[in-house]
Amino acid sequence: MSGARHFALRRPTAPGLLAGLVFAGALAGGPAHLGAQASNPTSAANAFWGSVTARPATDEALKLSLDEAIGLGLKNNLGLKEAENGEKSLHGQKNEAIQEFLPTVTLTGDTGVHQQNLVALGFGPDTIKIFAPIFPGGVVPAGLSEITRDELTEGQIHFKQTLFSGPVISAWKAVGAAERAAYFARMSARGEVVQQAASAYLHVIAAASEVDNAKALEAEDKVLLDHAQAAHEAGVVANLDELRARVQLQAQQQALIAAQNAFEKDLILLKRETGLAPGQKILLTDPAPYSELAAETPEELRAIAYKNRQDYQELENQAVEYKAIHAAYRSQRLPSLSFNGYYGVSQVGGVGSHSNFTAVGTLSLPLFREAKLRGDTEAAQANLDAVNAQLADLRGHIDQQVRSALLDVTATARLVEVARSNVDLATRALADETDRVNAGVDDNLPLVAAQATLAAAESGLVESLYQYNLSKLALARAAGVLEAQYRLFLGR
Repeated sequence: MSGARHFALRRPTAPGLLAGLVFAGALAGGPAHLGAQASNPTSAANAFWGSVTARPATDEALKLSLDEAIGLGLKNNLGLKEAENGEKSLHGQKNEAIQEFLPTVTLTGDTGVHQQNLVALGFGPDTIKIFAPIFPGGVVPAGLSEITRDELTEGQIHFKQTLFSGPVISAWKAVGAAERAAYFARMSARGEVVQQAASAYLHVIAAASEVDNAKALEAEDKVLLDHAQAAHEAGVVANLDELRARVQLQAQQQALIAAQNAFEKDLILLKRETGLAPGQKILLTDPAPYSELAAETPEELRAIAYKNRQDYQELENQAVEYKAIHAAYRSQRLPSLSFNGYYGVSQVGGVGSHSNFTAVGTLSLPLFREAKLRGDTEAAQANLDAVNAQLADLRGHIDQQVRSALLDVTATARLVEVARSNVDLATRALADETDRVNAGVDDNLPLVAAQATLAAAESGLVESLYQYNLSKLALARAAGVLEAQYRLFLGR
């Protein structure tokens, strides 16, 4: 069962200012239990199956507890780092949006030599005669060059600010809601990491139990083969019995090789989940935990999920975001008011300096863009309706997940009870057989068989505990409290 669900929404493209303020980016990919993964899962399919290697491998074996594995996962997991980077990116875009409300002040300055052709500018000989009174004696100097040259140095300070704009205000609300959605996406990713790392850790424990069981069965088959060989040499049984015993031993040796290989691969997956180098030797220090959960109704857990599920809160904020985007498009019909201007000083070489300035207030009112305005508004409304539909579906999905997780917890708890009973019965059988061997009634073959039966029962108990713990992790994830309460659910 999946403990949470993520949504990747197609966000509308916004023109002008909105294109710079409104952003996209929902975390894609849902959680998956380790047992449902492929034999060689890759981060290309799901980023939560990858990690950033924290340090190179060492010759010394690293002791690793469940809490430490989860802590390393939260520090190094690739999927979580992508969610964190997404949130940082959106925070940066929010800072960009703030600038739309603040004055923009720039300072410019330049100096240079300018040469002009007066004739090209319309000042021919006849035109120049008009300006004769400004020359000494009222006569244009002979040989006056029509090519002028001057040095100009100037500095200006520019000011610009939007005083009122409906799209800017609505886009600010949208970017704030989107940032909150990114925060909840990151928190949901943390829950995913806890579930993946804990599941991988518990899976390794179960795989180690399978190896122990395979070794016990191999020992039993080895004793069986020794007895068959001795009986055949004594002429009591046919050669076929010895051949059958040898085939059975070799088949069990193959099973042991497969179990050991699976165990080593599960260790590698755990290292990938936690950011350890694949070649690092690790020793798990925690056994399979067990504790019974207090009974809670689906209604109680559903109420907890609505309050704590990060993906639910993420989608709620996406709904707020799209509502603000819709309002931004509608507000494009409103007038906008802005102010801009500059003050500067210019100095012409040999003439002196003088100041200049501009102060302009601009009121902009759209008169006729109805087709575009209606199209933008309708597209935004469609996206808002899609988010609201997904939000309604998620409410039902949460109810389904909670109820399914409760059923899984109940069923696996009963499996644990049966497995514990099997271990008790196998322990009693082994004690009885030990007494019979000590009394000389039986040889050691039934004793080895009883030992193998106990090993299989203990392996079954570990497997049932693994499934029970996975179902409790899924229930905690469905309720949205996995990161905060995984120790309580696992009985740590």
